[in-house]
Amino acid sequence: MQNTQAYIDLLKSEVIPALGCTEPIAVALAVAKAREVLGEEPRHVKLLVSANICKNGMGVGIPSTGTIGLPIAAALGAVYGNSSDCLEVLNGLDNKAVNKAKELVRENRVNVGIKKDAEKLYIEAICYGTNDNKSKAIITTRHSNISRIEFNDEALECSTEIKTSENENTGSINKVVVPLSVSSIFTFATTVPYNQIKFIHKTVDYNYAIAQEGLLNDYGLMVGKKLKEFVDRGILSDDIMNQAMSLTAAASDARMAGSILPVMSNSGSGNQGLTATLPVYSVAKRLNSNNEQIARALVLSHLISIHIKMYLGRLSALCGCIVAAAGSGCGVCYLMGGGEKEMEYTIKNMIGNVTGMICDGAKAGCALKVSSGVGSAIQAALLALEGVVISSNDGIIEDDVEKTIRNLGEIGSKGMTQTDDLLLQIMVSKK
Repeated sequence: MQNTQAYIDLLKSEVIPALGCTEPIAVALAVAKAREVLGEEPRHVKLLVSANICKNGMGVGIPSTGTIGLPIAAALGAVYGNSSDCLEVLNGLDNKAVNKAKELVRENRVNVGIKKDAEKLYIEAICYGTNDNKSKAIITTRHSNISRIEFNDEALECSTEIKTSENENTGSINKVVVPLSVSSIFTFATTVPYNQIKFIHKTVDYNYAIAQEGLLNDYGLMVGKKLKEFVDRGILSDDIMNQAMSLTAAASDARMAGSILPVMSNSGSGNQGLTATLPVYSVAKRLNSNNEQIARALVLSHLISIHIKMYLGRLSALCGCIVAAAGSGCGVCYLMGGGEKEMEYTIKNMIGNVTGMICDGAKAGCALKVSSGVGSAIQAALLALEGVVISSNDGIIEDDVEKTIRNLGEIGSKGMTQTDDLLLQIMVSKK
């Protein structure tokens, strides 16, 4: 089919490794780049971020530190990491760097503020060095898009996408031109030669490993681990829904609590990457699906997630895991014999069910939302396979699935703007 390479490039651009929650990691990346431009470890770091970056960085664990929040993430970027490692900038973090970063924070040499009227994904890192030197790195649009670099107020570089390991062969999402629709995604995923999409198995390699970490150890709320224990004790049944919920929630538990294991993200979110991957893989193993079937289901899941997310924007007042769960529901539907019609039904059932789940920042409780999304996705797929779909007479559902998706995007990107502001106000006002 036409556009095959564009779909592949889009997947490789949007489904990438990330170590830690992507908002604080993007902060560390921006500071690391500013430090490199400065040419020395900064004496002081000033960070200005959008409200949405602030919201998603307040309560999430930072890998290897045992602490939460944006100040420690910025401090780590000031003393450690290579910006060329992109969203794995903290890979290999050692105790020496962690201790130096904590000292910066203790000495109040890292200041974090909110940039008013900034776009939703905005990070401005300013590093101050000796002899009144200062440097600046700004990230916009994408978590790894360093759009401006300055030294002593002079612009050194300004590009739409700094070349990194994330996108050196593909370009940014804005450069990948491909007509996305549920129908075109289904056609691509089910007809593209298998050898061209084998790379998607890497999502399982990454995300299954952190799921096992979450099942074996006591991370966060232990949602996934406890669900598995309930199954083992006979309190819950050992079915495909509980198995998928447990596996995916365990991965989120570990990630939100600061596990040092990277995940394969989707559309700039690790939890979305986990949710688009692990339910599909869990059901596939239960059905004894072969590798080609798994790959096609994963491609469906990730591309549907990307497609819906484009209407919402990278950060919004709606929980992105629900978007990814709609994608994984489509992957599950395919594995169980569903076609394009059933996939459309799955999306409508999801949008008619869980639209409205708020994003109140990245934190341990995200694992509960992930598990709810996964359970709803499998329910939506099973009903779709039986021909059950929410009517266009209901709420925001339309006969046309693309219009339904656009309605969701309108609610999340425009209708809930005031909700987003209120969420942040509540979060920063807590004592």
